[in-house]
Amino acid sequence: MNIYKLKELSKEKKDFILKRAEIDITEHMKLALEVSERIRKEGDSAVLEYTEKFDKVKLSKDMIKVKPEEIEQGYEKLDRKVRETIEYAAKNIRDFHEKQLPEEMWFTNVDKGLMVGEKVTPIVDICLYVPRGKGSFPSVLLMLGIPAVAAKVPKIVVVTPPNEKGDVDDAILAAAKIVGISEIYKVGGIQAVASAAFGTETIPKCHKIIGPGNAYATAAKRVLGSYIDTGLPAGPSESIILADEYADPEKVALDWMIEAEHGPDSAALLVTHSEALVDKVIPIVQKQLEKISPKRREFVSANFSAYGGVIITESLQESIDFVNEYAPEHMEIMTQNPFDVLPEIKNAGEILLGEYTPITLCNFLLGPNAILPTGGFAKTYSSVSVFDFLKRSSIGYATREGFERVREMADTFATVEGFDTHALAVRERK
Repeated sequence: MNIYKLKELSKEKKDFILKRAEIDITEHMKLALEVSERIRKEGDSAVLEYTEKFDKVKLSKDMIKVKPEEIEQGYEKLDRKVRETIEYAAKNIRDFHEKQLPEEMWFTNVDKGLMVGEKVTPIVDICLYVPRGKGSFPSVLLMLGIPAVAAKVPKIVVVTPPNEKGDVDDAILAAAKIVGISEIYKVGGIQAVASAAFGTETIPKCHKIIGPGNAYATAAKRVLGSYIDTGLPAGPSESIILADEYADPEKVALDWMIEAEHGPDSAALLVTHSEALVDKVIPIVQKQLEKISPKRREFVSANFSAYGGVIITESLQESIDFVNEYAPEHMEIMTQNPFDVLPEIKNAGEILLGEYTPITLCNFLLGPNAILPTGGFAKTYSSVSVFDFLKRSSIGYATREGFERVREMADTFATVEGFDTHALAVRERK
């Protein structure tokens, strides 16, 4: 397990920690170019060929789109407890995102006869990418679909890889029904991104695709970025637990492991100025690891020996400064007074407060969006929200009196910047 003292870190080691895992997807991008070009030219037939090749599932053309009865059956077949849990999560996520909605239109007078404003409208269509991997991720559909519905996007399309039977998992279908989405396609990876970018006979072309995916989907987004808006950059998961000497070692240990189980490329850091806390936490982690599956235990251990571990600082302020430099995807503040620390955190995808708000809650059902910027992008990007599904148009209006008030100044600007017709438009206007 990595245990670092921040003051003693070499520049190279600190840069390694801050950089996280940077997967080389050059070869993935070459494949993405090849697959995308085939799908652009051949449409559904290429989608079916690559779905069989990559997902080991043979579909016919009429199976690509999920039928309404499949959605109903998935909803009904899903265990009632799971369905009720999804419904509870959907309510909280909906409440949170509806609160984000801005005014549809506003105006203000900047001077007599001069009015400006803004008009907010939804993106006309959106493709939501819901990954599958080794399991089902209904939480991702909720986190993408609910803000899209709240933003009133007219056309919402879901793409998601089929399972080994050629179906979409029941939990995904149930989540879609609960959210109110009915257009779902059984396609994932490169072929899903390319289908949304170009359109096929069955899958509609969309203006934007958003949602986390594997290295192949990420490569396709990079390759096709000039054809479709690919949204928030997302890489391996990462987290920081910011703790002081007052934190409960048991809870710190439990929460520190949460994002570490995503895989060896993830980064889970415990940042604290209390060496006494670290001495208590590490044995607890070792004990808790015995309670999880061998696969997840391997992931956590690999994480703590690669991009994760412990960062020991000399003060709470130094810990805060490190968090802001790192800009984590997820972070928890487990200090004596978390609300006092909150204003000091400038860069984080999400900030969770106190000993009873583990990342688990926000990943699934608390309400805030769990699709967050990684790799330091929390310095410039935000979590997925209704704003990812909206666009703004500026509005301006001048009366004759207002125009006359600023005519000469507008002429001056145009002249200074060398734009002749700009100047004529105000100078010659009767």
